[in-house]
Amino acid sequence: MFQDSPIYDRLIAERGDIPLQVRREAERVSREVEFAMQPLLQSGQSLLPPGGPAPAPGRPTQPAPTWQRSALPPGPQQH
Repeated sequence: MFQDSPIYDRLIAERGDIPLQVRREAERVSREVEFAMQPLLQSGQSLLPPGGPAPAPGRPTQPAPTWQRSALPPGPQQH
């Protein structure tokens, strides 16, 4: 992606290859989640409760907006 970028090379030298570390960590977590979910998936159980996912505890659900914001009026004209 950033093969011929001196700025990117310098950042890698100073801070390490953060994007690579993040990708590796995300892949590791994904494998762990897949492993943890295998018993549920093999039993054929639904992963979601009937009616869809429940809201997070302590967090009220937001109603769907029934309106849209209109555009701002034009600002003062400069001559």
